[in-house]
Amino acid sequence: MSQQHVRIVDLSETPHNTRRGGDLRAMLTPTAVGATSGFMGLATVAPGDRIGEHYHPYSEEFVYVVAGELEVDLDGEPHPLRPDQGLMIPAYMRHRFRNVGRSEARLVFHLGPLAPSPELGHVDTEETPASGAEGAGEHERPVGAAS
Repeated sequence: MSQQHVRIVDLSETPHNTRRGGDLRAMLTPTAVGATSGFMGLATVAPGDRIGEHYHPYSEEFVYVVAGELEVDLDGEPHPLRPDQGLMIPAYMRHRFRNVGRSEARLVFHLGPLAPSPELGHVDTEETPASGAEGAGEHERPVGAAS
């Protein structure tokens, strides 16, 4: 039986990523916990802010809304998203999240499987104003991958 390492990750330990709008925090990643099938995190979106349109060529994205009122555009078509609702976004589907409410929106996201390399995992399809690009990107290098 192999020895497995278990690590609890606190949100406060997770770098901010605001390059695409909102605040994306990739918490359970290959780098942080040795994940091999995908990664999970939390996105926070202020009222009136958005996470810019993009798609994932290798991964499905699973989203669960914890708080706030969002609209998600899926291939250009808007859909409301409310607390306690989940959504699976297929690979290659363009999507953008917009906070249409008066309070902060919070959504948990999981992407899997991992792309062959981090730079291939996410494709932006629109410009978003950088609001202080900080921290590591949401696509971290898988454990054991070449730099």
